[in-house]
Amino acid sequence: MTEELGLRARKKRQTAARIWQAAVDLCSERGFDHVSVAEIAEAAEVSKMTVFNYFGTKEGVIVGPLEEHAGDPARAVRERLPGESAVAAMRRQFLEQVGALDPSIGLSGDPRSLKVRQLINETPTLAHRMVIFHMRSVQLLTDALSEETDDALLARVAAAQLIGARNALITENHRRTLLGDTLDDIAKDCAESAERVFGQVENGLQGYPGNA
Repeated sequence: MTEELGLRARKKRQTAARIWQAAVDLCSERGFDHVSVAEIAEAAEVSKMTVFNYFGTKEGVIVGPLEEHAGDPARAVRERLPGESAVAAMRRQFLEQVGALDPSIGLSGDPRSLKVRQLINETPTLAHRMVIFHMRSVQLLTDALSEETDDALLARVAAAQLIGARNALITENHRRTLLGDTLDDIAKDCAESAERVFGQVENGLQGYPGNA
């Protein structure tokens, strides 16, 4: 049973990846607004309904893999070490992602990831979708902090600062990728920048929210 479930999960991941790859290639070539879901389905050799079942919307096909990481900051805070601050936990998680060259923080050698960033920059509906994604990330982190501190206002302030710092680092990774800088150089500089950026937030937030 376990082997069968593992096979199903692997096939689902492969199907999702095939749909995403087909969508990114077609939309990069012709523009997001000029490609239909039916055309994406045909290129991926699946039904139109399968595309919707996996991603919900055409926008979701492009940015869905990124949106899976909306809860990363909240998870870092919820699972942080005893006595570790929220800033320290998010910095540690981010540096681990840098070390793993995680595509979700803008570190990827896959040309399609670069195409996705270009599509987001060029397509208002995708850019709007990413704004919603960032708002979702802030809300999830706010929830995690407010549950612990019982102060929703300060939790939202802290979440906005922490997500803002994280997003600034990711934006810089995307910017340098678009400029053609090497992945190794970007990752090295990102790790150094993360120490400074989260350090600046930490100076303002001190040890908030206290001991876990």
